[in-house]
Amino acid sequence: MKIIVPLKQVPDLVEDLEVDGSGKALDTDDIKFKLNEYDDHALEEALLLKEEGAATEVVVMAIDGDETDKMLYTALAKGADKAIKLTGDTPHDTHQLAQAFANAAKTEGCDLILAGVQSVDDRDGQLGPVLATYLGLPCISAVAGVKVQGSSVLVNKEYAGGMVAEFEMDLPGVLGIQAARQTPRYAPVSKVRQVQDSMSLATGSTGDLGAGAGSEIASMAPPEKSGSATMLDSAGDLLEILKEKGVI
Repeated sequence: MKIIVPLKQVPDLVEDLEVDGSGKALDTDDIKFKLNEYDDHALEEALLLKEEGAATEVVVMAIDGDETDKMLYTALAKGADKAIKLTGDTPHDTHQLAQAFANAAKTEGCDLILAGVQSVDDRDGQLGPVLATYLGLPCISAVAGVKVQGSSVLVNKEYAGGMVAEFEMDLPGVLGIQAARQTPRYAPVSKVRQVQDSMSLATGSTGDLGAGAGSEIASMAPPEKSGSATMLDSAGDLLEILKEKGVI
């Protein structure tokens, strides 16, 4: 079984984020980017399926950009068999990103696509479902466990409140991975450098991205700072404050 894992870089939320001059986007000049956390879990789940013998090949792909090569080589160092860098028009929303991955997946061919269930910058978490729609495949999101059963997969889907349901989906199909069965593995820098010297990245095209769709950012601003908190010593102090404000 061949698995494709789309990868995406997102702003590292540990960094101080600033709005650019347009007032509609982040200033990316000094932002540090990292692999989307959920994509990392999708890759880990794919590698686990390969190590179990349920999959024979794991292919990662990403849109060309700053640090894309490093991200793809790191995926190869973790155990992916092939990495594809997609060049061409730059997707501007989730629909166009899904179309780019769908175009590449049609060319590459696969039995299963494991996508991160969401990312910190996409605002809708619809990459997996839209990707499945463009490919005409079934899709299950918020998945936290995958087991291959011949020509189908048995998956655990998480719901709000901690409820978990079990679904069976015929292959080929798309899964939105919320969490792998174990913490994503780490690739040492020395291993990444070794892979850079011994393996090459494949290239592909984003193809026709279409018109795109989805939400549009009207304005963006940092959150307003509120007043500082006051630490109270007792419940009596709280009662006095509530009386002063006329609440009780």
